[in-house]
Amino acid sequence: MKRRMINSLLGVVLVVVVVFCVPLALVEKRTIVNSAQDRVDAAAVRVLALVESRLAAGEPVTGRAFESQVTEGSYVEVQVPGQPVVSAGERPAGNHLLKAVERGNSGETVTVEQSREDVDHEIANNLLLLGVVALLAVQAAVALAVWQAKRLARPLTDLAETAERLGSGDPRPRDRRYGVPELDRVAEVLDTSAERIARMLTAERRLAADASHQLRTPLTALSMRLEEITALAEEPETVKEEATIALQQVERLTDVVQRLLTTQRDPRSPTAVAFDLDEVIKQQVEEWGPTLREQGRVLSLEGLHGVTAVGTPGTVAQVLATLIENSLMHGAGTITLRIRPSGTSVVVEVQDQGAGVPPDLGNRVFERAVSGRNSTGIGLAVARDLAEADGGRLELLSLKPAVFALFLGRSHQD
Repeated sequence: MKRRMINSLLGVVLVVVVVFCVPLALVEKRTIVNSAQDRVDAAAVRVLALVESRLAAGEPVTGRAFESQVTEGSYVEVQVPGQPVVSAGERPAGNHLLKAVERGNSGETVTVEQSREDVDHEIANNLLLLGVVALLAVQAAVALAVWQAKRLARPLTDLAETAERLGSGDPRPRDRRYGVPELDRVAEVLDTSAERIARMLTAERRLAADASHQLRTPLTALSMRLEEITALAEEPETVKEEATIALQQVERLTDVVQRLLTTQRDPRSPTAVAFDLDEVIKQQVEEWGPTLREQGRVLSLEGLHGVTAVGTPGTVAQVLATLIENSLMHGAGTITLRIRPSGTSVVVEVQDQGAGVPPDLGNRVFERAVSGRNSTGIGLAVARDLAEADGGRLELLSLKPAVFALFLGRSHQD
């Protein structure tokens, strides 16, 4: 591209030089020749006037009479009828001469000749000057073309590097502008694309992290159910019951994945329905029973029964599972699930008897990567996102003891 720009600008300058300098040289040459011829003509007129004045005074015409009118390189010859030819100066050699002939009223003739050597020398000097000017113009054009090519090529190289960075997975916008509207437009589009790619990559990473975290608990519960099935292989009824629960776990896994994908694509996707809250609570008691028994802890139920809430059962189950898991990891003692009314909503509180949430965390526990211990810090953030996407909300009501509350819409049928 640089070479093309240099060649283009150089070609334009050469055309301009040819178009202007050649006619200018011809005009200048003609002007110099005409000026020299005019001087020769004027000299002939002056000599003729001197000759006529001497003839009128009856004086003889000699070379000294008009010697002062003869310049260097000039030759003057005077012919008067009845008198010998009078001359002054040295006759120039060559065929290309400047010559002027003037005739008087009495028949006298004055001839002035001058060599073209000085004229040709002056023409050559002027042509050399024009050539130097043209050469300087070409050099200046080359320098300007090189500078302009670098000025335009540098942003293009920079934009190419930006596009290459985007292709290699580095979506950071550079926010560079170059003072050229077209290039600035390209840079703006690349920056916008970089921001869009960054958002997409963040969303994909967030989805992967959320999915891996949220699937961990159902997979653990499913694994425990399968272990129980293996241990009770000789009791068909028990195996059937445990297999049914395992299938429910699989359905829950499917629902979790579907819900995460739906929330990722459209957080406002309307999927809320009226459902029996007792069924979701019962499911949580069954799923977490083995884990609680292993750790010597109890899950206690308090409050209302037979409540019809509005939401997505799978989402509510996922949020409650996250809160119970959080109590298992960070709390102690009995875990209490308390269901109570609150205006037009129903509230499911999850409380334990542990040390509670550190005061320096407070509501920051719902922020990603914020955790009071060596955990991922994702669970509560995903739980709040799921609750809000489902039309509810998740809040921390008390630091000590730690009380998390899930607010759900309540069906008018209650």
